[in-house]
Order: sequence, then C-alpha cells, then structure tokens
Amino acid sequence: MGRLVGVDLARALAVFGMYVVHLGPSATNASGIGAWVRHLTEGRSSALFATLAGFSLMLIAGRLEPKTGVAGRQAKARIAIRAVMLLVLGTVMITFYGDVVILASYGLFFLLAMPLLRLNAKTLAIIAAGIAVVGPLLAFGLKSLITEPARAAVKAYDPLAQLGGAGLLDLLLTGFYPAIPWMAFIIAGMALGRLDVSSGAVRKRLAVFGPALAVFAYGTSWLLAQLIDGVREAAEMQSARGPGGSGTGKGPKDPGAMGDLGAAGDMMPPNTTGSAWSLLTSGPHSGMPFDIIGCVGVAITVIVLAMMAIDRLPLLRRLAAPIIAVGTMSLTAYVGHFLLSSQMSGASGASGTGVTAGSESQTSWTPVLVFIFGAMLFAFIWSRFFRKGPLEYLLNLATKPAKYIR
Repeated sequence: MGRLVGVDLARALAVFGMYVVHLGPSATNASGIGAWVRHLTEGRSSALFATLAGFSLMLIAGRLEPKTGVAGRQAKARIAIRAVMLLVLGTVMITFYGDVVILASYGLFFLLAMPLLRLNAKTLAIIAAGIAVVGPLLAFGLKSLITEPARAAVKAYDPLAQLGGAGLLDLLLTGFYPAIPWMAFIIAGMALGRLDVSSGAVRKRLAVFGPALAVFAYGTSWLLAQLIDGVREAAEMQSARGPGGSGTGKGPKDPGAMGDLGAAGDMMPPNTTGSAWSLLTSGPHSGMPFDIIGCVGVAITVIVLAMMAIDRLPLLRRLAAPIIAVGTMSLTAYVGHFLLSSQMSGASGASGTGVTAGSESQTSWTPVLVFIFGAMLFAFIWSRFFRKGPLEYLLNLATKPAKYIR
C-alpha cells in the first residue's frame, strides 16, 4: 500500500502540539491566541499521538485484513520488539526528563494491544468505548485503595522503578499516561486503522463522528459543571441561613467539598485521591471518561481532516512537505526535542531538564517556533537522502530478527 501521507501530517501536528506544551509558556502565562493554542494542545496532542500509535500497529499487523500464519507471527514479533525497545528507551529518558516522557508507556501499550491485533474494526471500537467509560472508573477506585506504603512496597520489587524510571504501577495506574484508561486511545486508533480510510464514504462518516464525539464529551462535562456549581451555591446559601432559615448559621461549605470540577470551562485534573465529582471533569490529562472520549473525538477529527486535505489539495501536499517529513520521523522529532532542549538549557546556565525548565515563568513562544522550524528543516533535508529517520532506522533494524520466525 502507498504511504498514508495524511497520517504523517497528523503525526507532525501531534509532535508540534507536544512542543507547545513542553516548551511554550504555561497556561497561566499564555494569553490571546497563545492561550487558545495552549488549551487546544494540552492533553490532546499526546492523546492524538497515542491514537496514531494504535493506527500504526495495524500498518504492521495488517490494516484491512489481519496477517495470519507466518506473516502474522512475524508481525507480532516486530511489535513485541518495538514495545521492548520503547520501554527501555522510555525508562532511560524518564530518569533524565521525568515522567512526562510517554515512550515507556507506549511500550506497555503495545504489549497490551497484541492480543487484539486480529479483531475487526467494530469489535475494537466497542472495546475502546468500554475502556473509555470503565477504565477511568476502575483507575479511580484502585488509586483510592492504594496507600503510600503499599505503593512503596510494590516499587521496591519493581525492576523498572529500581532503574530510576516509571515502575509498572506508574505505567498502569498512577503515572502521567496510565494504561488502564489510556488504552482507549490505542484501541481506538487500531479500530481506525482497520477501516478503509481511503474510502470517501468512510471519511465522511468519520468527519461527522469525530466532532460529534468531542462536542458530546466536552459539552456534557460543561453542562454538568454548571449544574453542580448551582447545587453548590444553593447549599452554601442554605448553610449561611442556618437551620431556622435566618442568621449566619454554620457558614458556607468548603468550596472544594463538591470535588475538583473548578470553575466552568476551567476544569483541573483530579489528584490521586480526589473526590468522586472529579469523574465528571474533562480537563487535560484528568484521565476521566469525558476527557478520554473528547480526546478520541479530537484525534479522529484531526486524522481524517488531515487525510482529506492532503488528498484533495495537491498544492497543500507540496507546501506541507517539510511538515509531512517530520511526521515520517516522529520518534526522532519527539526524542530530539528532549535532548536538544536540555542541552540548550545547560549551555545557557538554566536549571532543570530544559523541557519543563522555566515554562512556569517564561512568556516567550520563541523556543516553540525554533523547535518547530528546526524539526521541519532537519526532517526535510534528511528525507532527501534517507527513507527513515535516525531512530526509526534503528528501531526498524532491531526488528529484523522477526523475519526468521516461522
């Protein structure tokens, strides 16, 4: 099959979105268009990246029809090797850059997805929907049961945690990208990959379904926030009047008693042991059902629109060639921004890792623009001479032994 160039464009947009979050001003320092861009990318760019990772699994395992026999076993071996390589690379990077690195989670995601490689699109979509709803509830319940001593005991016997990276408990439940709810993105991407996305009819349906899913999730969460705020205000007024309906009474309730919904439209992610009301949030990285469902809708929308734009606008394909080149080597672009930003911050005498150092105080978008244009220039020039990016070539080389499986 020819390369799906629209998918490469979507990958590049996901990478650039993570540049915005990691290198740009914080949400409190961004204003105007910058604040809108920051809000649009935070949480959603990494979710788009994960959805595209699921799509990529089907490029290996067989898109429209799953590979069987020897080809199927070799495909599974290639995925398993990639998973282990990403788990190792991600663990090493976490020791230097913190748990914001998603690669170790990818490794676990790929391993968990292997039993599902032969399922059809409908079954995968149903599983993804189930995880999007049940996964956050399960994760919330488990996190409320795990005590700090129990967590420390588990990490004491976890080799990944002993290496200084994220342990298995972090990757599954308590980390920045917990597998229990985040597998919804991977499996949704697998379902998308199993569809004939080159068909115009399929694309039209997805172009409606994606935005509808996002509007439903974020709209419902917003409406529930309004309702809960109204209940909270009524409770505070009743408390202020006291039992007899007059006087000061016991005073207003703690505004945090209703949970972590926050002000409408400004919902913050819940903490590990947050109130059950936090299950209704849709804030970035909250990992709650409305967040997961909304991000899946955004990811589908971006992927489908990127495909349609590339296929229908030949001029755009030529103009976007440097951006598409970044998408063909997204792993290199992702890892590179960690390495280079830390080096730049070290050379300037800044403290921290470079990816997050100074992001809470800086107001300039210059680092983001420098990295975006730098990635485009490097990828465009590199692609003139090589078919794969540097890290993509090494990862592909590592999977070569899979061809000997019979």
